[in-house]
Amino acid sequence: MNQLTARGKTVDDAIQSALQQLQAAKEDVEVTIIDEGSKGFLRLFGAKPAVVKVVIKTDVMKAAKAYLESVIRHLHPNVQVEITTRKKKHVMFTLSGENLGILIGKRGQTLNALEQLVEQFLHQQKAYHVTVTVDAEGYRLKRRETLEKLAVNAASKALALQKAIPLEPMPASERKIIHAALHKQQDVETDSKGKEPNRYLIIQPSQEKSWQ
Repeated sequence: MNQLTARGKTVDDAIQSALQQLQAAKEDVEVTIIDEGSKGFLRLFGAKPAVVKVVIKTDVMKAAKAYLESVIRHLHPNVQVEITTRKKKHVMFTLSGENLGILIGKRGQTLNALEQLVEQFLHQQKAYHVTVTVDAEGYRLKRRETLEKLAVNAASKALALQKAIPLEPMPASERKIIHAALHKQQDVETDSKGKEPNRYLIIQPSQEKSWQ
């Protein structure tokens, strides 16, 4: 039971009654006053009780964690999921356990797919503009370092050959890392091409910059 309608002599009495029945703290619920009640004539005739509706707030991120756990359970039965970063517009889930390679996938593709599923779940819960990161065995940091090296090497190649160097398709979060790695390098520019999920970057010698 996560909601109920309660009555009391006053609004506060009704709320306290609801909290006791729900076994919840006041900060964890939303209260709607249906009727403030009345004391009646001389407090004897026509008195009406106060009526409130009390609903336990849903912790969207905890719900997302439970959803992620249910998805992962079909791939790997012995994995723990922890919320390691929780901000207004970003949440990170870290997976722990043994043999997590199946949950990482080739170049993090399985982690990327899990992120998309959780973001879709949060969107359905009206939690808009929340970016999701799912990590395991420190893969995200290792991948960032790999992408930064890739960016530098591709930039050097583009300058040496004086031509555009296309990179493989990658998710927006990884394209952003490439953009950031070369942002201050004025002799090259990056540009995104194609459509999701096959959108990719090209790195080329600087001309008239056209950022996408």
